[in-house]
Amino acid sequence: MKKLGIILVSHVPDIARGIPQLLTQVAPNVSITNAGGTNENDIGTSMEKILAAIEENKASELLAFYDIGSSKMNLELATEMTDKQVHLYDAAFVEGAYTAASLIEADVTLSEIEKQLASLKIK
Repeated sequence: MKKLGIILVSHVPDIARGIPQLLTQVAPNVSITNAGGTNENDIGTSMEKILAAIEENKASELLAFYDIGSSKMNLELATEMTDKQVHLYDAAFVEGAYTAASLIEADVTLSEIEKQLASLKIK
């Protein structure tokens, strides 16, 4: 397993579960965890689910991607409750995660990955 991993957070449980299926096609050795929906699996986010996904990830350093609004807010809260280093990216959700996963798989450095993600930044 790689040192860098990925966490995905979406308001929709099916989206959070589906994107890892795509990413594992290009990055089978990257630990990818996800958190989708509220605790009741409704549309929304859950800080508890996000924290669990962070802790379940086998990597010691995580690149975090999210869809909208409260996903980022809850990710920020969860990062304060873990010892893992978590980097949040304001990048296009699917494209950013796919780019990061493929580059982690290819053993590209974090600084180089961040250069690639810069062009995918959502403003």
